[in-house]
Amino acid sequence: MYIDMKRKISGVITGTLMLSGIALFSACSGKSETNTEEVAEKALVKTALVAEEQVEQLATFSASIEAFEKAYISSAQPVRIERIMKEVGDYVRKNDVLVQMDASNFRQAQTQLEMLEKEYARMDTLYAVGSVSLQQLDQLKSQLDVARNSYANLVENTQLRSPISGIVTGRFYEDGEMFSMTPVANGRSAILTVEVIDPVKVTVNMGEQYFPRIDKDIEVSLALDVYSGKTFEGSVHIKYPTIDVNTRTFTVEMTFPNQEGLIRPGMFGRVTLVFGELERVVVPDLAVVRQQGINENYVFVVENGRAVRRTIKTGRLIGNHYEVIEGLNGGEEVVVAGQSRLLDGTEVEVQK
Repeated sequence: MYIDMKRKISGVITGTLMLSGIALFSACSGKSETNTEEVAEKALVKTALVAEEQVEQLATFSASIEAFEKAYISSAQPVRIERIMKEVGDYVRKNDVLVQMDASNFRQAQTQLEMLEKEYARMDTLYAVGSVSLQQLDQLKSQLDVARNSYANLVENTQLRSPISGIVTGRFYEDGEMFSMTPVANGRSAILTVEVIDPVKVTVNMGEQYFPRIDKDIEVSLALDVYSGKTFEGSVHIKYPTIDVNTRTFTVEMTFPNQEGLIRPGMFGRVTLVFGELERVVVPDLAVVRQQGINENYVFVVENGRAVRRTIKTGRLIGNHYEVIEGLNGGEEVVVAGQSRLLDGTEVEVQK
């Protein structure tokens, strides 16, 4: 009896201790979870308000510089070159003689023309007194016209003159060589090339969406890679009237004064056109996060104490702000510092 009673009492005590331990463990465990929730920290961030501002509407296009005008100095016949009067880099004026070709054919044609003119004068006198018929006079007149045209053509092709004022930019023959008429410059035969480089020209193909916004004389700025930080001002010279059905683009020619000669054909740069101003949403550049690999930009917008990830479409970078094409509204609050600790929906505390 005593042993059984002792075992029962011992069992009751053991059970009681076990229940007490379980209860104590549960209580401690619940208190730990509560403390964890209580001490969970919000992500500390800095924010800024999205603004709306008047923003210049710009379009920028890559461009190569071209001469405003280009002339290919050549003869209409394969003739020996007697003398080239100008070198590459020389400035020439319109109608200056640049090349003297072999004149033997020219002198022969000149002699023949003089003889025919004398003969025609004699025949005309005889016709007046009835000694020759009108048919004879007309036949001689036809020969004289042919000789005059041949002589004029030889004059033009013996002394080669510049049709424009500009700079000699290419020389492809030497004195005494035979002009072969073989293409040497852009598929053209030439002894010399002359280019107008004041002004210079830029030709750009633009998407059809710009067609209603382009007019002649619109101001244009040009930035060249070789002149960092320097811009040149020009204007639209020609707007082509049709759209290419294959590319949906149209051609625009722009000109830029070049009195100092700093701009040269072949240089590469960018032309920028201004189409006025529109009210746009702008956001600090610090707020914009770039998603690697997919070329996507996003920001975190603070809504009801939480960071909400939102994809945006950005335009130009203006100073330290991005123009926002879509995705944000003026007055919204965006995170500008602390984004690395954020996920979509993270609770945040804004640092003042």
